Amino acid sequence: MGALYSPSSLAGKWLGFVTAVWVQAISGNNYTFSNYSHALKTLMGLTQLELNSLSVAKDVGKAFGLLAGVASDRLSTPVILFIGSLEGFIGYGVQWLVVSQRIRPLPYWQMCIFLCMGGNSTTWMNTAILVTCMRNFRKNRGPVSGILKGYVGLSTAIFTDICSALFADNPAAFLVMLAVVPAAVCLASMVFLREVDPSAAAAEAGDEKEESKYFSVFNVVAVVVAVYLLVFDVSGKHGPGLSRAFAGGLLLLLASPIGVPVYIAAKSYLDNREKCSDLEEDKIREPLLISDTTQTKPEEPKLEVAKKKPAIGEDHTIFEAIRTVDFWVLFVSFLCGVGTGLAVMNNLGQMGLALGYVDVSIFVSLTSIWGFFGRIASGTISEYFIKKAATPRPLWNAASQILMAVGYVVMALALPGSLYIGSIVVGICYGVRLAVTVPTASELFGLKYYGLIYNILILNLPLGSFLFSGLLAGFLYDAQATRVAGGGNTCVGAHCYRLVFIIMALACVVGCGLDVVLAFRTKVLYGKIQASKRSKRGAVRVLK
Repeated sequence: MGALYSPSSLAGKWLGFVTAVWVQAISGNNYTFSNYSHALKTLMGLTQLELNSLSVAKDVGKAFGLLAGVASDRLSTPVILFIGSLEGFIGYGVQWLVVSQRIRPLPYWQMCIFLCMGGNSTTWMNTAILVTCMRNFRKNRGPVSGILKGYVGLSTAIFTDICSALFADNPAAFLVMLAVVPAAVCLASMVFLREVDPSAAAAEAGDEKEESKYFSVFNVVAVVVAVYLLVFDVSGKHGPGLSRAFAGGLLLLLASPIGVPVYIAAKSYLDNREKCSDLEEDKIREPLLISDTTQTKPEEPKLEVAKKKPAIGEDHTIFEAIRTVDFWVLFVSFLCGVGTGLAVMNNLGQMGLALGYVDVSIFVSLTSIWGFFGRIASGTISEYFIKKAATPRPLWNAASQILMAVGYVVMALALPGSLYIGSIVVGICYGVRLAVTVPTASELFGLKYYGLIYNILILNLPLGSFLFSGLLAGFLYDAQATRVAGGGNTCVGAHCYRLVFIIMALACVVGCGLDVVLAFRTKVLYGKIQASKRSKRGAVRVLK
């Protein structure tokens, strides 16, 4: 039975995917800065511009994700996970020492380095997970991206709600979780997550419909987790007993996907026993039949070849990819979406305080949870419409950019409840942008150098954070605070971020135009992808 869980087996491959989900569920620590930024600001005596620059430092860590991308073609998945876990443990561990006041606040430049390390740790985790899983499940890149990126989006709410339930919103305790939990989960995942040989994966995986069925189970569990978190967030304050019960239930839900590889292993075990039994009977009753079956086996690999994925984008080297117009259209449109979204996530705490909210953690959780729905839905839906109508994935990005622009306009109006609406809309659209761009890049430029291509695109996170959060939001906020508060660094009122929201809405309109252009440029490509998926299903039916 143990052989059924080897990394090269079907059950082992799905067990690796389960551990990948767990890693993603705790690897969104880079999005949790708002939960402890006020503590850093107070302890270090920072202005808002300095605090925003500190948030940029953590996002600059993603710029060094190019190292993880290069390493993904040379190092094994466990090694990459280990590097990420160690770096995160050090980066967030030092921040905990400062916030808990076990050491005196470090000089500003040193804090920037440790925040950068914490941000960079996620690039190693995400690269190891995404590259390995996209290669292991080549026929379902949309669902893989949606599920994995969805759990990254949920991870902010998971960390925030568990910390609120167990440690009563203690920033120091929160940072302990950010340092220890991802490191522990990555070390566990190193045992099970491996890249499976494509030919072996094709032989084991069965047809695309069977694989999609298992992904549906992961989608259902993920939605249940998201709803569970949402109910806890909107149901008000909870007592210690109920909060601990909530945390226990959440951990059980996160563990439940282990049922998929267990089911596959049990099914494979029973099928093997039945085949062995039938084989014994055939040997007794009809030995010539066994001989005839053996003679036909050499023809099977020819049929399996028809199931392999098409060569779309496989010939692109790194330099060939970055020399194309399509790459840069995708890059700049991605910048408009994730850059503005990051500005909101990094400044949600200050935005809430500016509008008179005392508890701003609800906005962080709302953005996280609805970002999950955007990620998981867009991955599956975009995959469905490729198979159904050859709809280019960039069209979904275009739709998300327009909706995000509307969200920024609503937040700029600062009507009652507008920050709730804006947090939800920005969360959804940011999630769509991430989940759709990941498989789009692999379809345009292939999987051979995908780790590095992915991390080049992710450069938009530090770049967008610097442009929209560090410069735009930080500068305009401090300008308003100086004029209104007589030189202070606190601004209260709708005017604090109104111009920021308007400029970000315009950026999203530009991003939408670029996505529409890319959709037209890739229309033929997605027609070929649709045709290849249909031919694969036909080949599977022939094999059956």
